[in-house]
Amino acid sequence: MTASAPAAHLAQLNVATLRHPLDDPRMAPFVELLDPVNTAADGAPGFVWRLVEEGAADATALRPAGEDVIVNLTVWETQEALWDFTYRSGHLDVLRRRREWFERHVEAHLVLWWVPVGHLPTVDEALERLADLRAHGPSPRAFTFASPYTAAEAHQHLPAVPPTRPDQAAGNAQPASAGDAAAL
Repeated sequence: MTASAPAAHLAQLNVATLRHPLDDPRMAPFVELLDPVNTAADGAPGFVWRLVEEGAADATALRPAGEDVIVNLTVWETQEALWDFTYRSGHLDVLRRRREWFERHVEAHLVLWWVPVGHLPTVDEALERLADLRAHGPSPRAFTFASPYTAAEAHQHLPAVPPTRPDQAAGNAQPASAGDAAAL
């Protein structure tokens, strides 16, 4: 009998370079959409977790990739659940407007990778996966929707010991789990 791969969830990091500061009136439509989109994500089938700054409803003030770059770090039960939320929900309407608020990227800005169930990825881990994708292209360790890999294919790249406390996942950031009504 062959040993099966451990249960895994899909982690996702998306970085976006702001065209203007978040308090600029030109960014107001995006800022106004944060709560509704985050609430929809939190309640979406297959949603597990998202990065949230301590004391805030979202992670927009966290700037680990640069002063003008915001990050979105989430975990989903399956790739299909993330795809459905991203492209088959009201989120798609917001996504279609991204050029109003964010610069066009010349390199990868979204990375996917598998994590053991219960593991909450750190921002450093996520940025390292994005750097891996940018340097080496899609692989079972760091991939995209267009070049996906299964959890079984990524088994050897899963972290050895998942954190047991949510506060280990993002330093001063707090998790928003599927039961929370907080926003992204």
